[in-house]
Amino acid sequence: MGKLKNKVAVITGGNSGIGFGIAEAFKNEGAAGAIAGRNEATLNSAVKTLGSNFIGVKGDVTNPDDLENLFRTTADRFGKIDALVVNAGGVVDGIPLMTITDVTEEGYDRYMDLNLKSAYFTVKKSLPYLNDGASIILIGSNAAYRAAPGATIYAAAKAAVISLARGLSLDLLSRRIRVNTISPGSIDTPVFGKMVPQDVVDQVKQIYIDLTPLGRQGTPAEIGKAAVFLASDDSTFIVGADILADGGMANVFSVK
Repeated sequence: MGKLKNKVAVITGGNSGIGFGIAEAFKNEGAAGAIAGRNEATLNSAVKTLGSNFIGVKGDVTNPDDLENLFRTTADRFGKIDALVVNAGGVVDGIPLMTITDVTEEGYDRYMDLNLKSAYFTVKKSLPYLNDGASIILIGSNAAYRAAPGATIYAAAKAAVISLARGLSLDLLSRRIRVNTISPGSIDTPVFGKMVPQDVVDQVKQIYIDLTPLGRQGTPAEIGKAAVFLASDDSTFIVGADILADGGMANVFSVK
């Protein structure tokens, strides 16, 4: 308890799923700060749960003005920022995962904008507001380590995010800002409803469970604990690293 006491954090996509799990873990360890999201209803609900030490800032991470507003609003309320979690991303609304024969140029651009370009510019926009010695955590995916049907563009973007953490670490050494990545596997969140029709969600979840050596999906709270570690003083000698939090899916072969 209290590993993040007196620290100010910003979590993009913090209104649901993994992002909310991270925000809740940060709150439980004493942090204050802001969560950002596009959906005002879920944003307000998340803030109500997190309590008075957190604010919600509505915005789209692919919009530079919204990013500027997020960091300025947080700094005006809490002062300089100690931890940034670049979590927003995933499946693009209205554009399902597809193979190369079906992907359009617009679909390619929108997946890269949401999952790679927005991550880069979220970090860039944050820099004037971050304390020296701050921690930046990018959310990757174990999709970067293994191919999956229809996920080529998404996986490529997430692989680039992992590489981005290394390059940004070098760029920001002079300010002692550490950049690391967490790459989740199958986590029990509402994202499955965006990936596949609702009537096959349970079936698809079971496929991922069967592929996971631990035999279950992860939880947002488990990703939250990994993020607390990277945001806290427990990880001060860790920089440019990727924590693969996927129940062994990418690295452990298990015969069931």
